[in-house]
Amino acid sequence: MMRERVFVYGTLRRGGSNHDLIADGRLLGEFVTEPAYRMLDLGYYPGVVAGGAAVLGEVYGVTPSMLQTLDRLEDVPHLYIRDSLHTPWGKAWIYIYRRPVITAPQVPGGDWMRYAHGQG
Repeated sequence: MMRERVFVYGTLRRGGSNHDLIADGRLLGEFVTEPAYRMLDLGYYPGVVAGGAAVLGEVYGVTPSMLQTLDRLEDVPHLYIRDSLHTPWGKAWIYIYRRPVITAPQVPGGDWMRYAHGQG
């Protein structure tokens, strides 16, 4: 039963290197957040922190065990924490990066897939 919703914006999105971890979830749709975040390039993956930009991603319905798998991938609560945001499908979790990010470049347009493929 898909009781949880999660907003994914990086390697978990369709075409991303970790998408297989969420592929059995139910894709509810694409979503652009309010301009309350900044997406940063952390090398092989992005991180989202508080800021004044929008982030593009996908909302999935997932099982509690899938959410636990995602928490392990995101190293909650050490590397990321989970916060909630409102989507057209109800409340969803978003992973927020929690380490200092003084030198990390911002991803223009908040779209990791476009940026990672050299289109951003």
